[in-house]
Amino acid sequence: MKATLRYLAGLAGPSGFGSNSTAEQVTEDCCSLLPSNLTALITGATSGIGAETARVLAKRGVRVVIGARDLRKAKEVREKIQKESPHAEVILLEIDLSSFASVQRFCSEFLALELPLNILINNAGMYSQNLEFSEEKIEMTFATNYLGHFLLTKMLLEKIIDTAKKTGIQGRIINVSSVIHSWVKRSCFSFNDMLCGKNYNGTRAYAQSKLATILHVKEVARQLKERNANVTINAVHPGIVKTGIIRAHKGLITDSLFFIASKLLKSISQGASTTCYVALSGQTDGMSGKYFTDCNESNCSSLANDESEARKLWNDTHALLHKRLRQATN
Repeated sequence: MKATLRYLAGLAGPSGFGSNSTAEQVTEDCCSLLPSNLTALITGATSGIGAETARVLAKRGVRVVIGARDLRKAKEVREKIQKESPHAEVILLEIDLSSFASVQRFCSEFLALELPLNILINNAGMYSQNLEFSEEKIEMTFATNYLGHFLLTKMLLEKIIDTAKKTGIQGRIINVSSVIHSWVKRSCFSFNDMLCGKNYNGTRAYAQSKLATILHVKEVARQLKERNANVTINAVHPGIVKTGIIRAHKGLITDSLFFIASKLLKSISQGASTTCYVALSGQTDGMSGKYFTDCNESNCSSLANDESEARKLWNDTHALLHKRLRQATN
């Protein structure tokens, strides 16, 4: 109840920021302290909080690489960014996160640029009311929101670790999750069922994919600590934001309820604040395996905190990718 009241009132937490804080506000003080030549890679930055994250990071002098399925939209975002920040460096690369082949191709193209990689923001997400499948015959929401980002992170992890080692600047990985991860019951969280979309329900599939992104954070954080790597990984809940995903949900509730709920929604700038805070703030140095809401560390569900579940999911995912990628090369 206290957290809800704090959210509604926009009260600041220990970080000095709260639900009303915008992405520009949370990065304003740290921009003068940022190292030069930082490079951030952001997926799904053609609209919504992804585009706002890209804009604000570029405004703070960060080189931004946008991974996008729609390059036409990505070019429009780049034009807007460079109109506001003429010296901003924005690089566009095509990626379809639901396709393993596309993720592999994207990583090859990015690594060929021989750029450093300081920040990886796994932001892209989709919601589908209807059961759809990727080209690998995997349920589309799970393939896009979780599996694609898992593979992307896996293929770029050594680059992030190496950049941190060479520069002495801590690398940061951020998975954009959602508070609705807490809706998932342990009995409904089955890897094989999620792959095939068994008893499909769009909201449940979305919640499951967002739970998986937090469990991914927990296990990778453990592995990074074990390696003594100077890289952190955290999950963020942006808040309930006025984006395309919310519009996709609208058909599930009455217009009157949507009108009431819309008054509690964050703006896109407020929604991008937690991602930008965790990406750039000195206050998050050394913090890893955490879950952030409204620019403050928060609590995720007990299932999302289950280390054995996180390790099991990582092992199942790694085995699946190894099998599918090996088949693709034969």
